Amino acid sequence: MILYIGRRLLGVIGVLIAIAAVTFTIFYVLPSDPAAAACGKSCSAERLTAIRAHMGLDQPLWRQFADFVTGIFTGRTVGSGQYALHCDFPCLGYSYENSQAVWDLLMDRLPVSASLALGAAVLWLLLGLTAGVTAALNKDSLTDRALMVGAVAAASLPVYFTSMMLIYGLIRVAGLLPYPSYVPFGHDPLDWASNLLLPWLALAVLYAAMYARQSRNSMIETMAEPYIRTARAKGLPRRTVVVKHGLRAGMTPILTLFGMDLGGLLAGAVITESIFGLPGIGRLFYGALSTGDQPVILGVTLLAAAFIVVANLAVDLLYAVVDPRVRY
Repeated sequence: MILYIGRRLLGVIGVLIAIAAVTFTIFYVLPSDPAAAACGKSCSAERLTAIRAHMGLDQPLWRQFADFVTGIFTGRTVGSGQYALHCDFPCLGYSYENSQAVWDLLMDRLPVSASLALGAAVLWLLLGLTAGVTAALNKDSLTDRALMVGAVAAASLPVYFTSMMLIYGLIRVAGLLPYPSYVPFGHDPLDWASNLLLPWLALAVLYAAMYARQSRNSMIETMAEPYIRTARAKGLPRRTVVVKHGLRAGMTPILTLFGMDLGGLLAGAVITESIFGLPGIGRLFYGALSTGDQPVILGVTLLAAAFIVVANLAVDLLYAVVDPRVRY
């Protein structure tokens, strides 16, 4: 097991380096020049050269990339000459827009995105699995059809439409909830949850619909397995057959989907954070795309890739816990 985890971690490092290389290459072939954008319209050649040195853009691409990868593990000096800045480990560079360390920007906004992703994940798992298992146990019945029709309808709604409808219905019309704003969990857990409830619901509606359909199909296949018939023939209670023998085995594809979804959301939900005005990583990423802030874009991309790859590793390890057959 230790060797397996070690090999997977080495693979994680390789994937992140490859993603960083692709992102670097994309920005290199783009015609935009961040130094010229920062310098302004009436920029002299000397001033432009100084800004390029400050940003480290006066170095060859391979040198910029090598320094970037080295800085993640050991720290590095960004820029050269009188414009040089030391960047501590783990160094992802400095933002072109405000000269703040990218790592600090990400860590400041990570609690917001993590709160949004984890809360929504709990809701969509509860709603999706409950609907999916109920539909599977009542296959081809009116309950099954009603739940699946509802799931298809929910999956068809864009998250921005669901968000706007929730804001209009629960805030402007009913006045049941405050307009969302991020409150740290340590300050007031109840206020934290009430302010994030609408964004949680907006995400949970979409994801719960997908999980309901996936869990229904998985449970139908699992409940038709010979060992399920054997468990029923032994006289085991229906709850034991469904939960212990059926649901555990049917969770394998759900875990795979969950690892990808949660890993991606931890690095920011761009649309949801923008609509509700939450200062998370997704909103930071959108702003960086608008201004061409390469260090921030690269930092968010690497963070998202790291979350997804690590989540997949955790899912692979959980397979053996959920389904003992995987151990063999």
